[in-house]
Amino acid sequence: MSTPSTPQVSVPLPRPVIGAMPRYVPGSRGPASAVPPIKLSSNEVPFGPLPSVMETITRAAGTINRYPDMFSVDLTARLAAHVGVEPSHVVTGGGSVAVLAHVLQAYCDAGDQVVYAWRSFEAYPIIAAISGVDAVQVPNAPDGRHDLASMAAAVTDRTKVVILCSPNNPTGPSIDHDSFEAFMAAVPRRVLVVLDEAYVEFVRNSATVDGPGALTRHPNLILVRTFSKAYGLAGLRIGYAVGPEDLIAPVRACVMPFSVSAVAQVAAVASLDAFDELLERVDQVVAERDRVVPAVRELGFAVPDADGNFCWLPVGDAAAPLAQRLSEIEPSVLVRPFAGEGVRITIGTVGENDAMIAGLAAFEQRN
Repeated sequence: MSTPSTPQVSVPLPRPVIGAMPRYVPGSRGPASAVPPIKLSSNEVPFGPLPSVMETITRAAGTINRYPDMFSVDLTARLAAHVGVEPSHVVTGGGSVAVLAHVLQAYCDAGDQVVYAWRSFEAYPIIAAISGVDAVQVPNAPDGRHDLASMAAAVTDRTKVVILCSPNNPTGPSIDHDSFEAFMAAVPRRVLVVLDEAYVEFVRNSATVDGPGALTRHPNLILVRTFSKAYGLAGLRIGYAVGPEDLIAPVRACVMPFSVSAVAQVAAVASLDAFDELLERVDQVVAERDRVVPAVRELGFAVPDADGNFCWLPVGDAAAPLAQRLSEIEPSVLVRPFAGEGVRITIGTVGENDAMIAGLAAFEQRN
């Protein structure tokens, strides 16, 4: 008597988690048109590279037939001096997202837990899924801040890493020093805490936790930072982590060889050389942020404190209609909707922000 044959699989199958994990949604670029849209959807700075940085990039482009320095030695040394640590306490990678992925690769096995706030940076659940860890999402407080007490309470024996985002993307508030210290006191030292400071250069809140200062007090802390935001090098993909040498060494072991291009390395060094000039540009963004947020609040939107280069409109189910409406005005304004939750709007130039505020006003009048 014959038995049924096992169905044959005709193509390779991916890991089940790949099909189930969320997909990263980049900020809209809009359709090609005669009038380019105002792009406030990706938290980029509105300025091009500084002339000195652009000159360095142009020179470096002539060497791209050669492999880059695999260990980013010059850049690592400069970053160490910039933060105030030894070079062995710094590791670079292809953007802060890649660096964070390397952290999870270094510290998490399948079945371990990673805890993070939600909503927060939408790459966190993707990185967690790819790393094979169980994600524990802790809702933010109503004002858009991390609920640090609940995050500490969510730590279990399986928790290996907790990710904090300050300022939090996309809601805006940063983590204050006292709340951070209380959180660190409540979390076991065996748990690695990652403080994602992608937007730290835009912070003007004196109460915000100082990441490098916190490193001196907490041996289970790593900072993650990027050149994509304040430095205006989003297209070159370079980020870095800072922490105790014994925590950073396993992360460095996970970095893919040559993952930071030579052009990115020299551009980052040139940006550090021009740091004061870059801060002048950051100050322009901060000044616009501090003008835009009150103006948007006056329209009736409950904008949380904004410590990055963006603001958050918690409009719930109106998120998609609001983004659609802004994309239809002239000039078209592109923002980043999170369906059912809210809209994140990047701070642009004065004219770009004025167009966005006018579009918000028109939307409010129609609703």
